[in-house]
Amino acid sequence: MVHVYNCHPFSSQQIVQVEQEPGLVCCGGGALFVVATGGCKVDAYSVEKEGCPLICRFATMGTVKSIQHSKIGDYLVTIEEKNSAIYLRAYTNWRYQAEEKARVGVRLLGHLLRGASMRGGVQMEIIEMPLSERPVAVACCSVTGDLLVGCENTLILFTLRRQNQQSLNQQNLPSMGPNTQQTSSQSQGQTSISNQNLSILDFERSVILHLPKIKPKQVALCGGYVAVRGELEVLVLKLDASSEPKTLEESDTNNEDHLEDQSDFLFLPRHQELLGDRAKDCNILVSIEKTGLEDRGQYTLSYVLFRRFTPDFSQGCSVQETQLHSLQLYPLFTSKQSVSLEEPACVFCFFSLPTVGYLYSLKGGVELLSAYQYPEKVLEAVLTDHLLHVITKSALQCFTVRCAAVAARIEDPYIDTTMKACPPCSLEVCALRMQLFIGLRSVCVYGRHVVLLSTADTETPEETERNTHRRGLELKEHTMLTGIFLAVGIDPATTPALESLLSRPFLSRKWTISSVRETSSTGHGWNIYVVDTVSPLALYQEMVEYSQRYAETNPQGQSLRHLLSEAHLLLRASLLRTSEQENTEDDPDVSLQTNADKPAEKQTAAQTDSQELEEALRQNCAQLGDSFSRGSQKDCHLALPYYRMSGLSVTEVMARNHPLPSSPHSYGPGFLFYLVHYLLEETEQSLSQEAADQVIDIFSQSEPSQLVSVCASPSMINLSPARTLRILQHLEDTAGVSVPLTITMATMMLLLDDLPQYTQLMERHAEMLLVYGFIEESKLLLHGGGGGQHTHIRPTALTRQMAKSQPGLLVAAMVALHENNKVQLEQADYIFKELGYENCLLVDFWEAMLMASSQEAVIQELLFRLTSVYIDRLMNTNSDPHPNLQHTTSRRRSLKSAEDLINSCSHYGALYPWLTVLSPVHTTSFQHQEALHKLQSLLCGPSLSVGSILPLMERLSEETLWGFSLHLLCATRSGQYDSSIEKLLDRCPQAIIAYANHQLQDKNMVLWWQKLLPELCNRTRAAADNSILLAALKETLIVVATETSPAEFLELIPDDGTAAYFLPHLLTCTQRHLLA
Repeated sequence: MVHVYNCHPFSSQQIVQVEQEPGLVCCGGGALFVVATGGCKVDAYSVEKEGCPLICRFATMGTVKSIQHSKIGDYLVTIEEKNSAIYLRAYTNWRYQAEEKARVGVRLLGHLLRGASMRGGVQMEIIEMPLSERPVAVACCSVTGDLLVGCENTLILFTLRRQNQQSLNQQNLPSMGPNTQQTSSQSQGQTSISNQNLSILDFERSVILHLPKIKPKQVALCGGYVAVRGELEVLVLKLDASSEPKTLEESDTNNEDHLEDQSDFLFLPRHQELLGDRAKDCNILVSIEKTGLEDRGQYTLSYVLFRRFTPDFSQGCSVQETQLHSLQLYPLFTSKQSVSLEEPACVFCFFSLPTVGYLYSLKGGVELLSAYQYPEKVLEAVLTDHLLHVITKSALQCFTVRCAAVAARIEDPYIDTTMKACPPCSLEVCALRMQLFIGLRSVCVYGRHVVLLSTADTETPEETERNTHRRGLELKEHTMLTGIFLAVGIDPATTPALESLLSRPFLSRKWTISSVRETSSTGHGWNIYVVDTVSPLALYQEMVEYSQRYAETNPQGQSLRHLLSEAHLLLRASLLRTSEQENTEDDPDVSLQTNADKPAEKQTAAQTDSQELEEALRQNCAQLGDSFSRGSQKDCHLALPYYRMSGLSVTEVMARNHPLPSSPHSYGPGFLFYLVHYLLEETEQSLSQEAADQVIDIFSQSEPSQLVSVCASPSMINLSPARTLRILQHLEDTAGVSVPLTITMATMMLLLDDLPQYTQLMERHAEMLLVYGFIEESKLLLHGGGGGQHTHIRPTALTRQMAKSQPGLLVAAMVALHENNKVQLEQADYIFKELGYENCLLVDFWEAMLMASSQEAVIQELLFRLTSVYIDRLMNTNSDPHPNLQHTTSRRRSLKSAEDLINSCSHYGALYPWLTVLSPVHTTSFQHQEALHKLQSLLCGPSLSVGSILPLMERLSEETLWGFSLHLLCATRSGQYDSSIEKLLDRCPQAIIAYANHQLQDKNMVLWWQKLLPELCNRTRAAADNSILLAALKETLIVVATETSPAEFLELIPDDGTAAYFLPHLLTCTQRHLLA
């Protein structure tokens, strides 16, 4: 479907004063090139100046049959005929023909002019490119300046080369004599610096493509993409330069042989559309011919697009109605690209039938963007970045395009998210108001200038040639088909139906034969018009004015939204074009000859235009936001990104949205969607009390279920608590009691300083239900936290109150939020540090997290933090069990004691029995004892890695028994039993048996007689009256006698030992052995 809007895209038109009847026209580089009918002369006119004055005029070497201009290199390429021979020529430096008596140099491809011809100054050059086949069509790449030539069954690519003139002079000097060098230097001194630095253009035959099954009628080239158009098909290829040779996959040629066998029959290929990799199944084998320059790399081909059309004869359609035309490859750069250095971000392919045009996007996946249904037969079409210009015999019309929608999605990854939006690429196109003319024949476009050639009551040279060719086809076709029927035994003369069928000319594969048009006896009427399009900003403003009619009659209609979307894409395309002009470095050949110095005023004007376009885009986004805010539920989510792109504040958006006329108390779904997302965002902006109360009213009327989330938003901090509480109480009466609603009402009571009512509401539900309520609405406790930065998060008033009155509930809620991915560990740390209380709540949170978390990384991090905290407490608290008042700390007690943690958390292990000997209960203060027992419990547990905390343990001294116990725990956990036994016998021998009974078990049992027994014997020998050592020795002998054989026990008895002391133990060992 094509929408039609009465917006006029044209601002003015002027007629170019030409002396002779124009036959061919083309434009580029700010110039219009006119070739007189059957002439050998090119006139160049300036389309950028009023009246289109003549720039220069130069003769060609033959009759021009086709002419094209290249933006890169600023050269012209022509197909010329002379003496029944066809030539391909390029004209460079043509602008210097404006000077009087300017010279012209003629050379072959690859043969640069040297000597006096070159040193005489800048001159126009004619480069002749010899071809082995007859050239049919030419195309220039707008990105690289390369040249593509289409012949009968081949495509030839010529690469544009540049060589500095000064370097050529230096290369030429060594071959000259002294006098010649002196003359050369004098002539060079007379040459301007610009001439010395001017680059000389040349071409190099790069690659030849053979297409045996398609006869090119038109070709196109852009950034490595090659397109060729036959009578009924279009083929697009991607040509890539590669350092490694690569062969194409061989396609099935059986079909080709089959067709050759049926060459005497009429063959009508079926309609096909093959996109991407499927295009290689088009049965057209393309082969690459080497050019002898293989050292510069190989070329690889890939199929991109194939489209074939077939006339539907059953509907009375002729081949003429499926004749393709206007093949074009169009590049588009994003604002972040440098046009001279990078490939285009987007490449589009356009081609057209007389009744419908097709626009494809080629990069990033081949896709049909738009199909243009023309109201009448179109002769020619030209694609630009924001409009498609088409001509019929009597009118010029413009259609919108979707190129900007594709480029926007490539340039910005946030398109089609809640951050940014853009109308879809599949948006239906629209036609703008047409401009009537008489006898239009061709069209070309340069910038905002549309050039039209009109010739009244005459046919184009292409039609004349085609009609001449047709006149001989009817008889040949009739004879061939009659012979086919006679060969199978059917005489068409005896069958009136067959005779009538054979008389119809549409069976030909060529165009149908039409009657020869009578030539007007009064002469030819012709004109060349230069029609200027309005600026994109002016066209946008007209679209906005036009949209007001829809806004007044049907503000929620699709037509209004479609027109605003068209205006949006128009502005995006203009911004891309503006940025492209800013990033593009002018071609040196053009800049040196036209405007080498760009005035600062032009740059300032360009910046002003860009600012105006950006402001218009923001206004358009606001209008689109308004449209989607009132729209259906399907598209209401688009109001959010468009309002964001508009730069409007939430207060301004609220002012633009009013209740729906059909329901005075309800708002559009898109507006509510925007408000909810805005309030859920972590923004530093807060609404005023008036705006916040208005938001509460909006949601209480339209979406009461969102009131709790709205009240919890950090943007609503200035709301009126009393007014909001009444609304919440009404909601509770109508919708029922819920935990998040109760907490929100308690928050309002807290803001009103009504602590009794606050306490009553918080005690309405069990603690675990309150935790579930905080999980459902975490913003009741935390504000901020967007992006994971702890500096952006802050506690709410409710959080601060809970830290005072319900610290256990707060810790449980924060643990639940962390386990449900509502808050990160660092953010929770920051919250508890903000709350103060000497980090007691923070340590409580870590201990609770250690009980709840199942993530190993989090567990190890918490173990390290808690170990550090416990060590700090041991060092900073008084170990005196009866401290003085001045030493009493104000630190509040922990929520969980050491005994609670041992009983409820698997990471805290039960204290080893020998630890009570080293640090008996009630020998230190309570806080010191709690920290000591928690640290000892962690060291007794299974999870703490001793190696990770050894640097922390170095801060503790071994002078005290509790410090010694911690170091002894670390050494024991590290497997250092020998040294631990020695240290324990030195510091606290009364604990050695308890230590040995617990630690020296299983594989460590041998240490009883290998380490402990010898140590005790040696120490009792030195201190025979030490009752502690003697008791320990006795207990050790009992264990050794139980675990060893009599022979082993005898070996363990010291030589100087008293027999009477050891004999009872030996007897016990022997009796046990006999019983065993």
